[in-house]
Amino acid sequence: MTFKPVYDKIRKFFKNFGWSRIVMTFKPVYDKLRKFIKNFGWPRIIIAIFLLTLFITAPFVGVNFGTALSDTLVRFGMSSVLVLAMVPMVHSGTGLNFGLPLGIIAGLLGGTLSMEIGFTGPVSFLMAIVLATPFAVLFGYGYGQLLNKVKGGEMMIATYVGFSSVAFMCIMWLLLPYRNPTMVWGFAGTGLRTTISTEGYYLKVLDNFLKLNIGRLSIPTGMLLFFALLAFLVWAFLHTKTGTAMTAVGSNPVFARASGINIDRIRTLSVILSTWLAAIGILVYQQSFGFIQLYMGPFNMALPAVSAVLIGGASVNKASIPNVIIGTFLFQGILTMTPSVMNSIIQTDMSEVIRIIVSNGMILYALTRKTEASR
Repeated sequence: MTFKPVYDKIRKFFKNFGWSRIVMTFKPVYDKLRKFIKNFGWPRIIIAIFLLTLFITAPFVGVNFGTALSDTLVRFGMSSVLVLAMVPMVHSGTGLNFGLPLGIIAGLLGGTLSMEIGFTGPVSFLMAIVLATPFAVLFGYGYGQLLNKVKGGEMMIATYVGFSSVAFMCIMWLLLPYRNPTMVWGFAGTGLRTTISTEGYYLKVLDNFLKLNIGRLSIPTGMLLFFALLAFLVWAFLHTKTGTAMTAVGSNPVFARASGINIDRIRTLSVILSTWLAAIGILVYQQSFGFIQLYMGPFNMALPAVSAVLIGGASVNKASIPNVIIGTFLFQGILTMTPSVMNSIIQTDMSEVIRIIVSNGMILYALTRKTEASR
């Protein structure tokens, strides 16, 4: 009885105004919402809502929001360039770059050589990129030539290329003539250590550049700007004549061949570009992480990058810069927030177990979405 007068007024309003007019009023909003959901995809919306829920829940379980957001932004910056490396090969129809460890090895060679020569500070980071570039171009060219011989099975072959290159370099890290005492094994004086600190060389050269501190929120402005620069360069390249040809090769190889485009050359160029971006990506990762991880370190680094770009809405035939940004933020955000929030709720340190479950779960989900793409 208390709510009956209110109910009667609402009923009278709808009767006088008319259901058809109400439906027509909200139809444009409904159509836009429906189109957004169709383009963005329910899976990504659910993941985004889950991440938002974690951020909202964090302060109530004792996790500082500023610290949590800072960690997410740092992890985003660390992994973003590695995810960006997927875009050129997808555009050329060469598939997702499961051979990412090959580019990572080029970056590791550049980083260790820069330290061996003795460069320090920002110069050390720049020289690491310079020294990694010839290796990336050489490796990328050979990798591209191989993929041109196995059209249709690129991703399977790329996986074995990545794994075998890591195994081969496990031998080479011991045999290469490095002499820097901070890098080689102390008891023998030869062979590189498993983990090498970047302190005194290029530790956090991007993180600390124009860094913003707002309370406990720390924004690695330099690292984010560096990613933005590379993303802009990739976007600009894809809008050049060569970049358009690359997209044409990936979209319709028959039409591209009929237009006089050298398909094998364009595919090789995309692999070289992807390998070079992977080399830079691992250097960005290292300067923030603080260590160079050799031997089996690069072995599984392709899967998180592939998963991030797929979660962002890419497919084996289509990828864009927004896919990279959205996917990396969602993947790294959940990977960062889930262990922190769950540990605070259950009052037990299970961060590593939870991180493994969540990361592998998202990788499994992403690989099942490889044939879909958001528009």
